[in-house]
Amino acid sequence: MATNNVYKPTSRVLWVDRFLALIRITFIGIVSVGVIAFIAQQINPQNPFASWINPDATGLTADQLKGLLVTGIAQGAMYGLIALGYSMVYGVLGFINFAHGEVFMAGAMSGMIISNKLSESGLWQDAFLFSLAFVIATSIVVSTATAIIMERVAYRRLRDAPRLIPLITSIGVSFFIQNTSVVLFGPGAKAYPSIPEWLTRKRSFLTFEIEGTKLLVLVVAAVSMTGLWYLVERTRTGKAMRAVAEDKEIAALMGINVNRIIVTTFAVGGAMAGVAGILWGILFRSVTHMTGFLPGIKAFSAAVVGGIGNLGGAMAGGLSLGAAEATAPLVVLEPLGVNGVSQLRDAVAFAVLIFVLLVKPNGLFGERLSEEDRA
Repeated sequence: MATNNVYKPTSRVLWVDRFLALIRITFIGIVSVGVIAFIAQQINPQNPFASWINPDATGLTADQLKGLLVTGIAQGAMYGLIALGYSMVYGVLGFINFAHGEVFMAGAMSGMIISNKLSESGLWQDAFLFSLAFVIATSIVVSTATAIIMERVAYRRLRDAPRLIPLITSIGVSFFIQNTSVVLFGPGAKAYPSIPEWLTRKRSFLTFEIEGTKLLVLVVAAVSMTGLWYLVERTRTGKAMRAVAEDKEIAALMGINVNRIIVTTFAVGGAMAGVAGILWGILFRSVTHMTGFLPGIKAFSAAVVGGIGNLGGAMAGGLSLGAAEATAPLVVLEPLGVNGVSQLRDAVAFAVLIFVLLVKPNGLFGERLSEEDRA
């Protein structure tokens, strides 16, 4: 019997490996030199090394560095909440729902409407905690309904289609929701009402001075993540989700209603995006029809950084991404003499994604995929 010998261009593979290794070394070298220059500038801005790298750098005080870190973690917590929806849907259906950022935007937009109505009635200032709870609940309902309708109308009939088809469909759904928002609310930015003064004051926590709004973001994100962990790990619905994510056919044979679990997965991911939408509105106090675009892409990046399909990894990836984009421009790039570092936050976030994929392609905490996806 004749055998076919498949030629493997080993030289090409070796060159690719060498090129990737060169990129890794370049990344590590830039970060290392930047951090060393930053430390040198912190010790003495006039030392020869610091002056040679960037004589105009002034360094950061400890309070400034702590403030950047808190800001990054607060923003990263919102990335993590959005990333949970990406990871959950990918874990169950094996495709990336690029319209999930618009689910987040729908929650932020509905929160803007309700909070302004409550402000007009005086409740936003007089009964802020009650109003905030009501706005969060409303945002969760809107985002959850958006995610469920999206699954039923756009994705259900495409479950057995090649993965490229639902991926392209999700991009179309994203543009549809964005343009629907423009038609309903206009293209301009919409503002949230002013936050009560007592919430904007800074609080001391473990030597950190944290604004009340950022502390609120961190607390709500932690509570949401804890609730999701309990749902997935300690309830029958969560066990069913994990079974469907592992193998839909076997889960169906065991009596699990696969359709219901998939809808539940979209709903839970939508609820997390709704919480993130309200936190985003409270922190930045502005929302547009494009609000979900860039945070959605960064949240997807966070899911990949942490390990796609890994819920804890999604939140950790979001926190890592937020902290990196807040601190790296001033800690790594400015000491190297890079101009306009305040405009490079987005570039830093995606550079972190590239670096993690080069060093650990499965993400920081590893992927959690079904047998079919692993194959």
